[in-house]
Amino acid sequence: MAKVPEDLGTSPDVRRQEGRPGPEEVGLPTPRRRSQALMVCIGAAFLTLLDVSIMTVALPSMERLLPLSSEQATWSVAGYTLTFGLALIPSGRLGDEFGRRKVFLIGMVLFTITGALCGAAPNATWLVASRLARGVAAGLVAPQVVGLLHQMYPPRGRGRAFGYYGAIVSLSTAVGPMWGGAILQAFGTADGWRWVFYLFLPLDLAVLALAVRLLPESRRTQRRNSLDLVGAVMLGLAVAAVMLPLLQTGSWANRSWWLAWAGLTLLVLFVLWERAVARRSRQPLVDICLFRERTYWVGIIVVGALYGGFTGIFIVLSQFLQQGMHYSPFKASLCTVLFTLGSVICGVIGGRVVHRVGPPLVITGTALAALGLAASALVAGRSEAGDNMLLSLGLPLAVAGCGAGLVVAANQTLALQRVPRREGSSAAGVYQTGMKIGTSVGTTLASSLYFNQLSATHGDFSVAARAGLLCAAALAAVAFLVALPGLTLRRQQRPGPAVDDLDEAGPVQTSGSAP
Repeated sequence: MAKVPEDLGTSPDVRRQEGRPGPEEVGLPTPRRRSQALMVCIGAAFLTLLDVSIMTVALPSMERLLPLSSEQATWSVAGYTLTFGLALIPSGRLGDEFGRRKVFLIGMVLFTITGALCGAAPNATWLVASRLARGVAAGLVAPQVVGLLHQMYPPRGRGRAFGYYGAIVSLSTAVGPMWGGAILQAFGTADGWRWVFYLFLPLDLAVLALAVRLLPESRRTQRRNSLDLVGAVMLGLAVAAVMLPLLQTGSWANRSWWLAWAGLTLLVLFVLWERAVARRSRQPLVDICLFRERTYWVGIIVVGALYGGFTGIFIVLSQFLQQGMHYSPFKASLCTVLFTLGSVICGVIGGRVVHRVGPPLVITGTALAALGLAASALVAGRSEAGDNMLLSLGLPLAVAGCGAGLVVAANQTLALQRVPRREGSSAAGVYQTGMKIGTSVGTTLASSLYFNQLSATHGDFSVAARAGLLCAAALAAVAFLVALPGLTLRRQQRPGPAVDDLDEAGPVQTSGSAP
């Protein structure tokens, strides 16, 4: 057994006054090194998530010039999300097993290469294939970001780190269309879409160079376990089968829903397989014991429903304002500025106070998001708003953004608070997979309702926008209804050194019961 420093029994307050690390900070990077590594992590997260939203504004010119069919255009955006989601859990386990820094660097190299391939695409097939590969690369990076934050920060410091991370998530979602519109305006509509990818490359290389220099190595376990390949294949097929009907174009009745049922069956078989792997004393792809902790599985459902709500509004508002209100793409993108500001500011605040406020922060945030989106739907349904639509939508979207910002950081902090550091990346991969599935569900539901109402009302854009935004509000309300009983049914325990897995090599119980 490793020798414990003699002064670890000293009061934490006394240790902080003397400038010495507390027991939960032993073996962690210095505060300055943590801050530098945090900037690298959130920079990578920003780039991988920005790639989802920035493509939407470039699609019209890509459809004309490559050219792209409607199905190929859908797959150039949705295919990235699909492969992103498929890669999250296996890459999380790879990071825990072989080192998060190593997998992060491999992912960033691939992300840079695939960006160049997308920009140089001579035809639609090349572009779609490059986008699929780019999603895999992003899926390698994303779990390592959360896993590294979980590894580098003590429990009480993670809320602030996740606050900055949550702010970047919200910022990347909303700033993408504005950035894309500015690039197209600067470089022209002919080849401007290629610069949407090319301008990523210097940023990708900068993050890669800083990551080599600043990211810490992961501490390895006493023994290295073989990767659960059977579980990885089963999970990949299950997630793909669930998501494919959601990403298909056409009416809901004509989608391949049998694939979703097959995927759910595979998920049940995957859980049984993972239990069998654990009983044989091998390392499963996903530690099922993680789901014994209420805040973990409740947090996954909450983030899936919330992301399904607020990501669906962007495509609805973009279509409504550009086609219905005849706004320019850049002017339409300004509609989400207050949503972005609210989510960024409240994300940072939420991360700072989550350890003092706890679950009520998530409950309040989901309620505000649902109310703000519902009010936005009512405003959009008032056709008499006319040219004042941007101003009228500003306040309710700001409320929704504040609610989303409060939830993103706080929910992630609470969900992962009792996860050992050695399980950080794989637990984050499961969490982010729930987020991606929620995003696909929300975007598909909101856009389908919008276009169906537009057709049924023979071009009434206000009614169509109200339907899409009410769908988003309903999903945010689901997040509230899950969080309210799920996070308050029993008193949550504060994370401590025994739960936080100070020695990653030692045996740690991953169950939700207190040690």
